[in-house]
This record gives sequence, C-alpha cells and structure tokens, in this order.
Amino acid sequence: MSTDTTPSVPSAAPAVELVVLDMAGTTVVDDGIVEQAFARTADRVDLGPTLTRDEALQHVRDTMGQSKIDVFRHLAGGDEQVAQRAAGQFEVAYGELVDELGVDPIEGAGELIDALRASGISVVLTTGFAPATRDRLLDALGWQVDAALSPVDAGRGRPAPDLVLTALLRTGASSVASVVVVGDTASDVLSGRAAGAGLVVGVTTGAHTREKLLAAGADVVLDSVRDLARLPQLAGLLATATATATASLVPAS
Repeated sequence: MSTDTTPSVPSAAPAVELVVLDMAGTTVVDDGIVEQAFARTADRVDLGPTLTRDEALQHVRDTMGQSKIDVFRHLAGGDEQVAQRAAGQFEVAYGELVDELGVDPIEGAGELIDALRASGISVVLTTGFAPATRDRLLDALGWQVDAALSPVDAGRGRPAPDLVLTALLRTGASSVASVVVVGDTASDVLSGRAAGAGLVVGVTTGAHTREKLLAAGADVVLDSVRDLARLPQLAGLLATATATATASLVPAS
C-alpha cells in the first residue's frame, strides 16, 4: 500500500479525542537496542534448553511490542522464576544500553505530541517495558503526555486491548471510536483492533514490515509517526494548533 493511501472515513465518524502511541520503534528510535538487551540477558540468565539462541531471538523479533515478562515466560518454557529473573535482567541491560548509546526520538515525534495536545487531543504512550524503563526513556526525552502505561498498569500487555482501554479510562475519552492507535508491530495493531479503536495506524520505523502490519489489520501504514498529521482525521486540528502556537509567538504591535 502506498504511504499516500489513507482510510476512507464516514462523515459521521466521531472526532479524535485520544491518540495512543507506542514507544520503541514508533516514537523512540530502537536501532536494535531491544535485540542487544536480549543478547545481554541471554548471556546472564540460563533460559533453559527449550529453544536455541537463534530461535529465541526470532521469537523476540516476532513478539516485539508485547509484555517482556510474557516473552520471557515463553522463552523459559513456563518456568516463572527464570522468566522473572530474565525480565529483570532485560530491564537492567536495556538501561545500560540507554546509558551507553543515548535515547533518540523518531524525527518529528515530539513535535507531533505537542501539536496533538495543543489541539485538545489527549496523548498516551504505551510500551511492553516495565515502568522503570518506560519512565527512564520518558525522562530522557522530556516529553509531556497525558499518561504513560506499561502492562502492569493495565492488566495484560499487547496484543490484548487492555493498554488502549486503560488509556481511554485514564483520559476520559468518550468512546473507543474516538481513539487512534499507532504502532510499529503487529501486536500494536492487534491491540488496537481488539479494543475497537476508530483508527489503527502502522508505521514502518520499527520492527515489522508494511505487509505484516496490514495483515494484522492496520487501517493504514505510514512511513513514520510524523506523517500522522497528514491523515484527514487530524490534519485540520493540527494545522489549527500550529497556527495558534505560531501566532502566540508574534509580538503585539
């Protein structure tokens, strides 16, 4: 599908009230950090004989976006103690890599978040990371959002709908039809679909291909989250917010 193709929207579609954005790969540059953190974890924790290292790495790739503890439960063959130990080590390893390599936003992500909130739309960030890692990333980026959620905050991680529905409850959005969900993985898309979101958008800056995102049920796939402003559901609102912000910077004559 071309990136210029946008979903048709019925004239009676409700106004967008909430945008739910994934973090790593969608708004935050990944550059393989998740895989590197897994490699360090595998060096430190014996996950057992269930899978080879290559098979385990492929599972990590396939389940990008899902709760990390759920991923490690599978890798550990259901051994809860090993899974918990591995998940803890993963968060440590990811933090080490953040310190070593730094944190970079996807180009335009911060500006998009500011424009959405200036237009009156709530923004919630969601992730499969534990809260400590999530907050570390958010602090490094300096973004202001309405909420940031991990699976522990919602009940279940993606592809379950819990994160999206918790975002709706936290922000007071009037209906799931007013929610836009954006992510770079099939799990993000499946979560949005399961929640009944009015629009589910895939982006190709992260783990999964355009074809995989479409197969999971994305309404549209964009090259980047910054292109969200081009969608007809948001373009007018964001243009107004930008114009207002620009006018506020012009000194009165």
